[in-house]
Amino acid sequence: MNLEEYFARTGYKGSTEKQDLETLTDIFQHHIRAVPFENLSIHCGEKITLELEHVYNKIVRRKRGGWCMENNQLLGWVLKGLGYDTGFLGAYVFNPHQNAYATLMTHLVVKVIIDGKAYIVDGGFGVSYQMWQPMELVSGKDQPQAPGVFRFTEKNGVWHLEKVRRKQYIPNQSFSNSDLLEKKECRKVYMFSLEPRTVEDFRFQCTYLQTSPDSLFTKKSICTLQTTDGFRALIGWTLTETTYNYKENMDLVEFVTLEDEEVEKTLKEKFNITLETKLVPINIKGSYTI
Repeated sequence: MNLEEYFARTGYKGSTEKQDLETLTDIFQHHIRAVPFENLSIHCGEKITLELEHVYNKIVRRKRGGWCMENNQLLGWVLKGLGYDTGFLGAYVFNPHQNAYATLMTHLVVKVIIDGKAYIVDGGFGVSYQMWQPMELVSGKDQPQAPGVFRFTEKNGVWHLEKVRRKQYIPNQSFSNSDLLEKKECRKVYMFSLEPRTVEDFRFQCTYLQTSPDSLFTKKSICTLQTTDGFRALIGWTLTETTYNYKENMDLVEFVTLEDEEVEKTLKEKFNITLETKLVPINIKGSYTI
């Protein structure tokens, strides 16, 4: 495991000497545009483990992606290796279909402190809720980014992340009522406290999320990747490509349904992923919006 190999994977060629916000942002953006947020292992008969060396081999050497516990664990290792003051936090993800936060802490994020200011760095959420820049940990302040306006609010030590999106233009009107489309303009994303966490705190969740029939991740095969002007996502057989601010205050959301034989070709061409075992796509309706 070495940082040079990781940077070759993400294409980052900038400074590794400065521990400032500009460098952090650059490293982070290279990660989210090179490393997909994906759970394909679950639907390929592979087991997801939290051992850092396994995560490193999967993402860096096998050129795969991963979910939050993999992506953010690797990012945390990279940033710590560069000298950043980093730690992990645990979050409870909001389920829009149940209109409630999960009761299980399933989302791992990275906290980074620079010049006395705390930032949240989260490279493991995907789709339109994937932040593109580290977010300053301050309550009530709008933080506009390309995906939309993100905001933290804090009350009694509990922090909430929410996002306000733009209007959406959907050329393929047969998808205008898709359950994958977020209908609300302002959407809760997750809540968390500042209690320090370790990867060990996520062992049970890692097993549960890839085995329970109630888990979102067993109900949907997901692969999403940020681009320079939006993101693309393959959920089951549905490929979506979103372009942010395609027109004034309007995002373009394009849908297409793939045939079985197109899925692996699309993973290679759109996400740079080549699977070693056969993927069985799945998309049971509900509980996931883009």
